[in-house]
Amino acid sequence: MANLAIIPARGGSKRIPRKNIKTFLGKPIIVYSIEAALKSNLFDEVMVSTDDEEIAKIAKEYGAKVPFLRSNKNANDFATTFDVIEEVLLNYKEEDKEFENTCCIYPCAPFISVKKLAEAFQKLQNFDSVFPVVKYGFPIQRALRKSKDDGIVFFQPEFELSRSQDLLPTYHDAGQFYWFKTSKLIINKRIMSKKTGCVVLSEMDVQDIDTETDWKLAEIKYKLRF
Repeated sequence: MANLAIIPARGGSKRIPRKNIKTFLGKPIIVYSIEAALKSNLFDEVMVSTDDEEIAKIAKEYGAKVPFLRSNKNANDFATTFDVIEEVLLNYKEEDKEFENTCCIYPCAPFISVKKLAEAFQKLQNFDSVFPVVKYGFPIQRALRKSKDDGIVFFQPEFELSRSQDLLPTYHDAGQFYWFKTSKLIINKRIMSKKTGCVVLSEMDVQDIDTETDWKLAEIKYKLRF
């Protein structure tokens, strides 16, 4: 059973320039993902998909492979995660390498843990794909929206008087990694299918990093967590 880890890291990040190799508490942020993948001992190959020579150099220095560079087509702002994964798998196939299971690990995920990678892999035996989620801090059934006259109304008025503890918990993607059976991804043309499972993370193990403020919050949370 061959497993592949793909860490997608293009060079042209816009909101935080050079985001994927920006220093996070002493080392390039992508290194946290590379080290977690290597330490897990779950993968036959840990590779970085990038169009950028500097990112490739850093990835190799920390033990990842960069067997080929990403195409310009899949290095723009419109390429999806699936597009990048598909290109990697097709390039490996041309080299007569195929993998039964694949895990896409995002490069800006310093909270990623070996334990959760392993837990998700175990669950993959019963699903087409598995990824980490985190519970919403407030029931989305009681979400509000602004009306045309600048007022505020409920998205779902039927839950206006419901107690929070009586509502079903809801979750969102933690944005760290996605395990999937490679053949199922190729067939479905998407990561999430009707047979997708999850592992649940705590709020202390998750932080979106899209702005400089997010970055500072992530560093503070990381220090508290680790």
